[in-house]
Amino acid sequence: MSSRHDTGWDRIYHRYPSKCLPWELGQPRGVLVELLDSGRVVPCKTLDLCCGAGTNPVYLAKQGFDVTALDISDKAVKYTKEKVRKAGVEMNLLVGDFVNLPFRREEFDFTFDFGCFHHVEANNRTAFIKGVCRVLKPQGTYSLVCFSYKNGPAWNHFTKEQIFELFEDYFEIERIKHISSLEADQITRYFYEVLMKRLVDQRS
Repeated sequence: MSSRHDTGWDRIYHRYPSKCLPWELGQPRGVLVELLDSGRVVPCKTLDLCCGAGTNPVYLAKQGFDVTALDISDKAVKYTKEKVRKAGVEMNLLVGDFVNLPFRREEFDFTFDFGCFHHVEANNRTAFIKGVCRVLKPQGTYSLVCFSYKNGPAWNHFTKEQIFELFEDYFEIERIKHISSLEADQITRYFYEVLMKRLVDQRS
């Protein structure tokens, strides 16, 4: 009988050291650092979706945020736990499904999502977006970074128009811009950085 470690993201984290994964840069993402430096997000109760090896949530915790970090892979969460221990910070860590978030309604002020949404299967996107909306407080902030169409055609490479269509019923999009990043595999990839506020009155 095969284990859950034989499939999907869990298989990747169990098969390869974190330093070999192209999205693990070993330092917090520039978009997150810039967001905090700008003062648009201040220490608050925060959810890091698909936390990976934990660099971003540990950075947030060091800045005084009350962080909950979630990943579908227990190995990724184990990497994060080790970073938390070395950094001497505290954090709530969970292994869980990003489509069915195991949190109370309006539990968080801020959600950071680097690379989670663009791996949600198309038929689960609405459920994912509703889930993020549900766990955020009204006017809570959602920072999304997802693949751009500039990487070439693919089911999860988005245009600006697609992002607006997907999110506008649940969030007010305050900022959307293209960014590029030289990833750990030395390939430059393109992303949309989207800063949103949860709508108080959502359209169904």
